[in-house]
Amino acid sequence: MSLGPAEGGVQNIPDTAEKCTVAAGCFWGVEHLFRKNFGEQGLYDARVGYIGGDVNNPGYRAVCTGRTGHAEALQMTFDPSTISYTTLLEFFYKMHDPTTKNRQGADTGTQYRSAIFYHSPEQEHAAKEVTEKVQTQWWKGGKISTEILEAGTWWDAETYHQLYLDKNPGGYECPAHYVRSFPPLS
Repeated sequence: MSLGPAEGGVQNIPDTAEKCTVAAGCFWGVEHLFRKNFGEQGLYDARVGYIGGDVNNPGYRAVCTGRTGHAEALQMTFDPSTISYTTLLEFFYKMHDPTTKNRQGADTGTQYRSAIFYHSPEQEHAAKEVTEKVQTQWWKGGKISTEILEAGTWWDAETYHQLYLDKNPGGYECPAHYVRSFPPLS
């Protein structure tokens, strides 16, 4: 799989590329699953970082206190002619438990919240529509707590967090991060 810009490689990303920013608990596993499933299918880049807080240039230790307001998140740059934003959101809802507020597995705190950070009115509409569908068709047993918010300032996480599970096989993975088998949405 191409490492792309997350490792400092030079890659020409076309102007038609779009961004998809999601938070689903510990960002190592989120990045790993999205790269594994979409790395050769229109995903130009995937970077872990911080979004949704009120502190400039936060670091990992500060975010882990829960006092910066940031979520650990993944920001993907993708080719919308190859993979749709909706497909990425559907995968997001399959790979974590969106019914646990501020928690994934044993990881607790607002930095581990479930959230979709949209980059356009069209993405906001798609996020709300997909969330409604997965609530009624996939996650009927619990209320989805995923926040749908306008994307604010993105801060890349420290270099050692990028591609963490590729560099550290057997490193910590949240047990709530796995791809669930749900039927296609109607």
